[in-house]
Amino acid sequence: MTPAPPKVAHKPLLKAALLLSATALMGCQALAQPPVPSISPAKEEALEDTRAALSDEGLQDAFDAVADSAEGTVETVLDGRLSQGGLITGTTAPGSSITLDGEAIPVDEDGRFLFGFGRDHGQSAVLVVTQPGQDPVERVLPIAPRTWKESRITVTDTNKVTPYKKADLDKIAVDTKKKNDARSARAVLAYWTTGFVWPTDGCVSSPFGYRRIVNGSPRRYHTGVDVAAPDGMSPMDYIGTDVRAPAPGYVRLADPDMFFEGGLVFIDHGQMLETAVMHLSSVDVEAGDYVEQGQKIGEVGMSGRVTGPHLHWSLKWRSRLLDPTLVVDERGVCTD
Repeated sequence: MTPAPPKVAHKPLLKAALLLSATALMGCQALAQPPVPSISPAKEEALEDTRAALSDEGLQDAFDAVADSAEGTVETVLDGRLSQGGLITGTTAPGSSITLDGEAIPVDEDGRFLFGFGRDHGQSAVLVVTQPGQDPVERVLPIAPRTWKESRITVTDTNKVTPYKKADLDKIAVDTKKKNDARSARAVLAYWTTGFVWPTDGCVSSPFGYRRIVNGSPRRYHTGVDVAAPDGMSPMDYIGTDVRAPAPGYVRLADPDMFFEGGLVFIDHGQMLETAVMHLSSVDVEAGDYVEQGQKIGEVGMSGRVTGPHLHWSLKWRSRLLDPTLVVDERGVCTD
């Protein structure tokens, strides 16, 4: 039997409201840039109104002003960080349809949904919520920009940096097919409703979004967050530390020997949200397993393309890579 995610009670009626939670506001208040020229005058005005409301203590009053025109709607609540790399979760009336920038967003039978913004997302997004029997409600969401740093690493195995051996290229092709096949199955239920916890102990050695300079050449930005041995622990002693599921879901891929990732596990949290943990020294689950939050799924290692023992955790919604540190408690940066 397919495990069901926990039920979430619906919030009370709020007429025509798209209520942004306190955590969502944190990512918006600093945004002061003008709208991009491609935004229509009407949407530009809506964006400015939204910004004004977000910076005003009378946020509730701003939305109550349109109450009379939308009797019978259910409060749509957003929670998360409206910023580049942010994950937004929400609830609305069951049976609603939602689009983000014109693209349909899945809504489960209890009205739960989510979406996210990639590292380089523009400064706004258009969210449209259409509840059963109601007219669409559109909001232009201001997306806070972030500043990204660079990091430089040296990899002595040059074939890991730019593979050129036929056997390795063949292996990479096989691995790519495995990942694509694993992502062809998607859970429709929302297993992410528990929230997220760190998948392992340790400190942050490399955050999301860094531009990697590998052996002097610019590479793709860092797609997740790296967790390494806590200060005072030998890196080699860190190998074997438990790796746990950050949220419930189905294991879609569990492979101990990927070319770049080494030991790799994909967890499908539902509604196209995926965790990937990699460089594992052991993989303790199999594809098809359902895992609970906090359940052991493997151990920290230094397999694949690495410079030392650590765990890489990435969070992906559709094709957008998100910043995992925005959905968990703050954790210190490694100093050793």
